[in-house]
Amino acid sequence: MNNAHQEAIKQFMSLMENVDDRMKGTFQLIDCLHWRIQNEIDNILAKPIIPTDLYGAVRDSQLVGLSGYSKEGLPIIAIGVGLSTFDKASVNHYVRSHIQMNEYRDRVVLPTATEKSGRHISSCLKVLDMTGLKLSVLNQRKLLTTISTIDDLNYPEKTETYYIVNAPYIFSACWKTVKPLLQERTKGKIQVLQGCGRDELLKIMDYSSLPHFCRKEGSGSSRHSSNGTIDNCFSLDHTFHQQFYNYLKQQATLIETGLRIKQGSIHVDFPEPDPQDTKIAETIECEFHRLADQNGLCNSLNGLKVNRD
Repeated sequence: MNNAHQEAIKQFMSLMENVDDRMKGTFQLIDCLHWRIQNEIDNILAKPIIPTDLYGAVRDSQLVGLSGYSKEGLPIIAIGVGLSTFDKASVNHYVRSHIQMNEYRDRVVLPTATEKSGRHISSCLKVLDMTGLKLSVLNQRKLLTTISTIDDLNYPEKTETYYIVNAPYIFSACWKTVKPLLQERTKGKIQVLQGCGRDELLKIMDYSSLPHFCRKEGSGSSRHSSNGTIDNCFSLDHTFHQQFYNYLKQQATLIETGLRIKQGSIHVDFPEPDPQDTKIAETIECEFHRLADQNGLCNSLNGLKVNRD
């Protein structure tokens, strides 16, 4: 009888844990909806960054683009992590641009991929280029943590796999320290490829969809590729960015015909960073400094002010 009673308690506790998980999911959904309403996210694609020169400066310092589609039809988002300087516009502009990219992906890119492949596509692949990664990336810790938190809370499960390429020694050393801190679910999505990753990536995508920095060893995230700007998905002249910015302007025109909205600066409230994300960022910072001391790079840290807010 005692064993049966204990088993009943275990089943009850298991049921309560499931209820807690569902409630957490419900609360997260409510928080997400509140964030969207409070920051007018539904209209954010009708508020392009203007003037065009400012948008061009954002694109030139926040390197991201659509290079093509995988053999299974998933969009391939390329990100120039190492060469993104985030120094030509305000933090609000970079966060706004990131959210607009997310919304365009969900409203336009993924539905287009679904139509092309004949099956539902709800996530993408991301190829992260670490070419040029330097200690100065620590100056952008607050911005990068904010972007990561926005994605975690409001755009979950949108990336199927992260492929990391062109990783320098400093990244490889930090990865060994950071990897154990990641959740198993997140850890399973990350693949660090050798060199530019071309051979491995060609197993899942055609050459035409391969990001320009993966097409040959040592190619890197050059803002001006050897083939001009046509193959460089970071360039403002690339087809994806032309279509994206034209879409923003078209949406602005459509909404203005029915409802006047302010096209100037827009401020998005930043959510509090997840404690685990903060811990990971602090671990990366400590590891960068340790490597600098170990390799006699102390001079490169002079004048480096890490934003700890």
